[in-house]
Amino acid sequence: MPWLLAITRNRLADGGRQWARRAANEVLVDEVPVTFADDRTNSEQERQFDSEDLRTAMRDLPHRQRDAVEMLKLREMSLKEAAAESGMSVGSLKVAVHRVSRRFVRLW
Repeated sequence: MPWLLAITRNRLADGGRQWARRAANEVLVDEVPVTFADDRTNSEQERQFDSEDLRTAMRDLPHRQRDAVEMLKLREMSLKEAAAESGMSVGSLKVAVHRVSRRFVRLW
């Protein structure tokens, strides 16, 4: 019986701690704000790119990064196929594409 009571006491304490953590992070509001998709939404943050912007950005990339993006994203080759054709490892291809994506995010 003491063993069963100890388990019950510990379970109640765990439940109380869980409730307190959850209650500390909840925010009660009367009305939930709703956002709707609109043509004007995020108009300042978004920028439309044309094919010339893409050509310029691709031309400015280092050779290995440009090759990785062309094979994996434009020609839609698998990592194995691109690695075999380029002589780069699969990891190197992943890193090259990741660096390009980070670079483009900073540019635009």
